Amino acid sequence: MTDTSNQAGGGGGGDLNQILGRVQGMLRTDVAVALGIVTILAVLILPVPTFLLDFALALSITFSVLILMVVMFIQRPLDFNAFPTVLLIATMLRLALNLASTRLILAEGHTGTEAAGQVIQAFGSFMASDNYVIGIIVFAILVIVNFIVITKGAGRIAEVGARFTLDAMPGKQMAIDADLSSGLIDENEARQRRKDLEGESQFYGAMDGASKFVKGDAIAGLLITFINVIGGMIIGIGQQSMAFSQAAETYTVLTIGDGLVSQIPALIVSTAAGMLVSKTGQDVSTDKALVGQLGGYPYALGLSSLLMMVFALLPGLPMLPFLMLSLASGVGAYFSYQSQENKRISKVEAELAEVDTGPPPEEPISTALHIDLVRLELGYGLLPLINSTDGQRLTDQIKALRRQLASEAGFIMPSVRIQDNLQLPPNSYVVRIKEVESGRGDIRPNMLLVMDPSGGQVELPGEQTREPTFGLPATWINKEGREEALFRGYTVVDPPTVITTHITEIVRDNMAELLSYSETQKLLDELAPQHQKLVADVIPNQITIGGLQRILQNLLGERLSIRDLPTVLEGVAEASTYTRNVTLMTEHVRTRLARQISEQNTNMDGYIPLVTLSPQWEQAFAESIVGDGEDKQLAMPPTQLQEFITGVRDTFDTIGATGETPVLLTSPGIRPYVRSIIERFRPMTMVMSQNEIHAKAKLKTLGQI
Repeated sequence: MTDTSNQAGGGGGGDLNQILGRVQGMLRTDVAVALGIVTILAVLILPVPTFLLDFALALSITFSVLILMVVMFIQRPLDFNAFPTVLLIATMLRLALNLASTRLILAEGHTGTEAAGQVIQAFGSFMASDNYVIGIIVFAILVIVNFIVITKGAGRIAEVGARFTLDAMPGKQMAIDADLSSGLIDENEARQRRKDLEGESQFYGAMDGASKFVKGDAIAGLLITFINVIGGMIIGIGQQSMAFSQAAETYTVLTIGDGLVSQIPALIVSTAAGMLVSKTGQDVSTDKALVGQLGGYPYALGLSSLLMMVFALLPGLPMLPFLMLSLASGVGAYFSYQSQENKRISKVEAELAEVDTGPPPEEPISTALHIDLVRLELGYGLLPLINSTDGQRLTDQIKALRRQLASEAGFIMPSVRIQDNLQLPPNSYVVRIKEVESGRGDIRPNMLLVMDPSGGQVELPGEQTREPTFGLPATWINKEGREEALFRGYTVVDPPTVITTHITEIVRDNMAELLSYSETQKLLDELAPQHQKLVADVIPNQITIGGLQRILQNLLGERLSIRDLPTVLEGVAEASTYTRNVTLMTEHVRTRLARQISEQNTNMDGYIPLVTLSPQWEQAFAESIVGDGEDKQLAMPPTQLQEFITGVRDTFDTIGATGETPVLLTSPGIRPYVRSIIERFRPMTMVMSQNEIHAKAKLKTLGQI
């Protein structure tokens, strides 16, 4: 029996599901909507009984309230992209009901205020309050608020929103394509974004047109109300023999009630339209936006509470409402402040917890490609020099060094990265240029380095060593021996200065390599405005930035300042008229810098000490230059080169013993080739051509090779 009853119950449930499925299949939404539209059109033609009109008016009000609630709870405008269609249907429904109620008012109005149904009678009687003049005034104000304020404002917002949305479409489309090309999004997400963008443009365009429905509805309601009053008075007095006061009261109450049941839904829908088009830029519902933004500033709430308290204490103003509002604002400010503080504390705690417990962030692989242009590596015993309180810190001296080099060479030295290296001996340091070791030294951080200016050995007790920059004999002494060393005329240097001096010479030797393409561009950009026309004329018409970079590197390679960059550009412009060879252009620029070069090589006695080439060597170099045009090169036999090198070394050593630092003077045509040989064994020796001697420079020849 149990099994039989279960089977019977199951069969009954299956039959019920089948019936419900058939009913759901018959109630198709598209057919229902089509029937609803046809019904609205039928109301425009066929008369409607009062009980059915009451139901339809209630449906219109409910429909309008539903639209407003949906607008308040959606996250973004596109979530209700059917709003223009819904707005059209709601407008057509109200106009159809207006026509049906007008037919009843004009046909049956003489029978009393219940002629158009109980809904219209109730609204009219409540608004008129036994005085139809008051009802007319209140109704007129309601119409003005709807038409002038809400409808007009919503239409303007929709118009501007549509215009800016359409104008921004190309840029948004390009942004989607760029994200897709860079791999930030995939094809499916790009397709969805394009679909949303298309829907957004169509929605705002439709809203721009739909706002005209709201405006037309308000105007139509006003005209229908006017027609009902005038037509009802004419019919009541002329055809139904009613008294003027009775006709005015009856038809006014009916007309006001009819206008209210039409204008109140219209006002609700207009408000919904305004809220919808003004939700641009918000991704939350209306209540969260209002509460979160109006209540999210405790100081604003606090000041509002203070102002309401002042109003409550003013004589003549009611104290209770302002006092209640002041208390409410103050309580809101307190809770808002507490909420923000709790959020801030939670955020800080979460960050600290993430720092404490989370794994260290992995550096991207691209950081391994980064190259430090200038890097100083210190042994752990030299780390106190960075934050030393005795004298000047190492970092401060490096900052001063960068400023000094910028003033002397016209080139801003790159930042020096300082880091510790546990693989180095405790008191050692290494200077690297582009990750390549360019110099190292060993110093004593708590001692002083003493050197004899004449190059001899220091006769003081201490640790004898070699100065790391120039390799001169020196001695590390205790700090207590400073006064005695200075008294004997020795040079006393502290450890940070030793490192700084070493960095200075290394940077000067490698300055040409440190001048990159971007640094060259930066030098041009930082020229004064009066020189920008010169830059525009020279680059790129006469030389590229890369070509100018090579010329500047050639100058820096011989320790010439490029601070007078306008003169360099003028020299490039002149040389470009007859050659494109970078070497020849450099020689011409050096000629333009003759005053600077001569001044740089003038000694303390006011003259330039010279060593000249003999005519035989001049001729030998001139005959060894082979090639034509830009392909010229030096092809001197090795034995002859060795003889020249020996002669230069002997001559300069002999003159150097007298304390002079002479300059080698050559003819302009062979200067770059002579320099290319000299720099290999005497890089500090300056080689000048006769064209680089300024007319006012004083000369003194000390020897000849």
